[in-house]
Amino acid sequence: MGIGVSLLLIAAGAILLWGVTGEVAGIDIDAIGVILMVVGLIGGLLSLIFWSSWGGPAGVTRRRSTYVDEGPPP
Repeated sequence: MGIGVSLLLIAAGAILLWGVTGEVAGIDIDAIGVILMVVGLIGGLLSLIFWSSWGGPAGVTRRRSTYVDEGPPP
């Protein structure tokens, strides 16, 4: 899950929690909103923690070093 999906989940959860006033029998819309916001927050934090291991920002290349073993000295 990336940053974009996390933001989408947080936004959808906030809309369900604070923006929807309808009632559905057997479903607590507020609880679903809170769950979506928590999942989005956890996914966003994990995305930020593992950002460097996934390649980081696009267009940034890493330097590669090459070591040449020429054998023992004469």
